[in-house]
Amino acid sequence: MNHLLNKTLTNIKISAIREIGNKVANDPSIINFTIGQPDFVTPDSILEAGKRAIEARKTGYTHNSGVLELRQAAADFVQRHYQLNYRPEDEVLITNGASEALDIAFRAILEPGDEVILPAPVYPGYEPLIRMCYATPVFVDTRKNNFKISAKLIEENLTEKTKCVILPYPSNPTGAILEAHELEEIANLLRGKDVFIISDEIYSELTYGLQHISIASYPEMKEQCIVINGLSKSHAMTGWRIGYTLAPAYITEEMFKAHAFNCVCASSVSQYAAIEALNHDLPEVEEMRQQYEKRRNYTYQRIMDMGLEAIKPDGAFYLFVSIEKTGLSSNEFINQLVDEVKVAVIPGYGFSEYGEGYIRISYACSMENLEEGMNRMQKFVQPLLEKVLEEAE
Repeated sequence: MNHLLNKTLTNIKISAIREIGNKVANDPSIINFTIGQPDFVTPDSILEAGKRAIEARKTGYTHNSGVLELRQAAADFVQRHYQLNYRPEDEVLITNGASEALDIAFRAILEPGDEVILPAPVYPGYEPLIRMCYATPVFVDTRKNNFKISAKLIEENLTEKTKCVILPYPSNPTGAILEAHELEEIANLLRGKDVFIISDEIYSELTYGLQHISIASYPEMKEQCIVINGLSKSHAMTGWRIGYTLAPAYITEEMFKAHAFNCVCASSVSQYAAIEALNHDLPEVEEMRQQYEKRRNYTYQRIMDMGLEAIKPDGAFYLFVSIEKTGLSSNEFINQLVDEVKVAVIPGYGFSEYGEGYIRISYACSMENLEEGMNRMQKFVQPLLEKVLEEAE
């Protein structure tokens, strides 16, 4: 009876990140650079807050939008860090991670036939959600613009069907960040147009040298922006599943419907733990950021020393590496890398067709694993590059 299933869903493939990550997860001999999973433990004070919630028997349903104290904490956090002003009563919604936040955001604004502009290479989680709303993703090639979308690139792809532009910065997979002047140009282009902006800021706390800025902070942009954020990456809370949306009340009201009918509310225990995470600028969070920056510097230098090329990321915890010099496709490279030296990375084609010729390395792992993995990768890459050089001569 397969022919009776929803064809939109049956045509959607599992992302290359999950497919390859799951494939190698149970082999301890493999150095795994696939999943964006922090190797740190959730800070103790957050764990203790979760324990207190359990001991106080706070295990029932909460308000559909989330505990008001947590919504207030989220509003205070983004005001303190990013100069964003949202009312906790009707402009903040607590979700089951940023993934659900994205889902309900798309459901609230998209209708069949709408187009969504997104920069490519890009996180593979957006396209399926867009297609499940019977809308069309419009991938914009950013490779010649340091993996950044720009006002010019957006304008070139705007049509009467454009309903939304996604700004996923800091970027997965490239680590690119939009700077103030770049955001201002985009704001000037889109301000007042019948186009929503979904600003996915899940990596906003993980930046190196550049400060994250939200486009929703620009004059008159709040009314057409949906900001997505959460605690998975910044606070090493992936399994707690706490995300949140920030949007004007008229949008939040519609997202609320999709959220409430889908899952009722986010985990109560996780919400009480998240209050502790957002109310305090915990030193452990800054320590994690500093460790990621150290790992970024090390991994980037090792890749450059191998003779491969990459743009040094300004945020997140990924390095997007060009393997063009090796003469291998992304698929050939990742499979041979696993088979020959037991290192797993994600092929660039997993981030749209514009990612072919690249691999993504997650440096959300220990320095010990990074060092060993880079040593193994160098052993694999060096003869490939020597062979290409010999053939060129």
